[in-house]
Amino acid sequence: MEQKTNIGIIGCGHISSIYMEAPRTFDRLNIVACADLDRERAEAQARNFHIPKACSVEELLADPTVEIVINLTIPAVHAQVSMDILKAGKSVYSEKPLAIEREQGQALLTTAATQGLRVGCAPDTFLGGGIQTCIDLINTKKIGTPLAATAFIKYRGPELFHHNPDFFYQPGGGPLFDMGPYYLTALIAMLGPVRRVTASARTTFAERKVLVGPLQGQTIHVNTPTYVAGVLDFVSGAIGTLITSFDVWAHRLPRIEIYGTEGTLSVPDPNTFGGPIAVSYANSKTWEDVPLTHGYTNNARGIGAADMAHALHSNRAHRASGEMAYHVLDIMQSFLESSEQGRHIELTSTCERPAPFPKGEAPWTV
Repeated sequence: MEQKTNIGIIGCGHISSIYMEAPRTFDRLNIVACADLDRERAEAQARNFHIPKACSVEELLADPTVEIVINLTIPAVHAQVSMDILKAGKSVYSEKPLAIEREQGQALLTTAATQGLRVGCAPDTFLGGGIQTCIDLINTKKIGTPLAATAFIKYRGPELFHHNPDFFYQPGGGPLFDMGPYYLTALIAMLGPVRRVTASARTTFAERKVLVGPLQGQTIHVNTPTYVAGVLDFVSGAIGTLITSFDVWAHRLPRIEIYGTEGTLSVPDPNTFGGPIAVSYANSKTWEDVPLTHGYTNNARGIGAADMAHALHSNRAHRASGEMAYHVLDIMQSFLESSEQGRHIELTSTCERPAPFPKGEAPWTV
């Protein structure tokens, strides 16, 4: 059994349940407290998942036994809550995005470095068996040298299913900030960091209507772009295309494809942990299904926090790093600035390509 790391969770909304289930899969994680602005919601989750303590945010941050805090608040307050966690002397693992402004993200990284703490950030889906198998295929040159990539996330918007979707249409939301981190993180994990971007963005509808739940019929005022088309120049020389949209009823585009000198790789949904994966090799007119070579193919959210907890005590880099999350934030901000300014944006940030998981052994033993 892994050495336990005491974990606190701030934010007990819908996404918290899968994180609270994570200790069943990852022995490293020991959730000892949870907090929410709605105390009753925290108490309900504590009962549901047998967490010893439901408390206020202030009480959780003052608890000397808590070593890492998982920040599951809404995107607009990610940066402030994460900064409060760091100032309390605890490492932080945040839901995506890291922040909604570069200055906020950089302040988090600087504060953590000064205090000898860690910053980790979702998404950690790239650590699942699907993307890790794709990384292995790329690293072993199964499709030759990657030349280009395409990535698409398009649907009609979260008002179709979410009971309170207003925050999706405010700064820090939209399809780029909501779903873009899954796609950009997967692309960086497979192809490495980005050096330059260009993009076009638009806000298609000034207002939306909530379509389900108790707020059905309520008007949402849209204050962020809902269609963003961007081009990424990777440091490696590969060229990527990313389109994110909340304006599309239907499409037949792939989620992600990687084009190499010796073939094409069809990559699974980066918002999941499994497959399917297929490869079409040079001079072939068919696709071959590829079996997954790595584990954690079900919903394994929390794997990034577990890897970070082990890394914290074994003096190695964690994979879902704050530096990569900041690079993703920089790319997304640069997309919007490129559209506004009508020019390429040279990125000032970079990150290390995360170390791949080994095959056939627990990832936090290396």
